[in-house]
Amino acid sequence: MSRELIEAGLGWRYRPAHIRRLICDPDTIVLIAKDRQRVSGFAIMAFGDERAHLVLLAVLPADRRQGTGRRLVEWLLESAATAGIASVHLELRADNPAARAFYRALGFTDTLLIPGYYGGRETALRMLRVLCATAPAVVSWQARFDKL
Repeated sequence: MSRELIEAGLGWRYRPAHIRRLICDPDTIVLIAKDRQRVSGFAIMAFGDERAHLVLLAVLPADRRQGTGRRLVEWLLESAATAGIASVHLELRADNPAARAFYRALGFTDTLLIPGYYGGRETALRMLRVLCATAPAVVSWQARFDKL
C-alpha cells in the first residue's frame, strides 16, 4: 500500500524491513483497518516525549470517503493526547489538495514547505496539530509587600 498509494513515483523507501522496525519500535503505533478479510487502510505514528509524527497513512481508493482514514487518525490523536503529547506533525506532498483538505478537516494547519523533501524532486508540506499547549513555568516565590 505504501509503495502504490504514498510513494508512487518516488522510489520505494518503506520496504518490509523498515516497516518491521517501525512495528517493533515500542514508541511507534501501527494501526490496521480491515474490511472483512482484507486490509483497507493503515496508519503509523511515532511518539516522542512531547511530539508525535504521523509517519504513514493510507486507505485503499475504493474505501476512501467512508471514514476509515478519519477514524485511524482520530484514534492516534486521542492516544497521543492521553500520552501527554503536545503536538502531532506530518508531511504530505504539497501538490496533493485532497490530503491537505483531509488533514485540515482534522484540525491540522500548514506550517512549512520543504522543497525537494521527497527524493530531491517533490516539495512537502509540513502540517501540525496542537493537542495541548505546554504550561508556563509556575513561579512559587512571591514578594512580600507587608514588610516594606
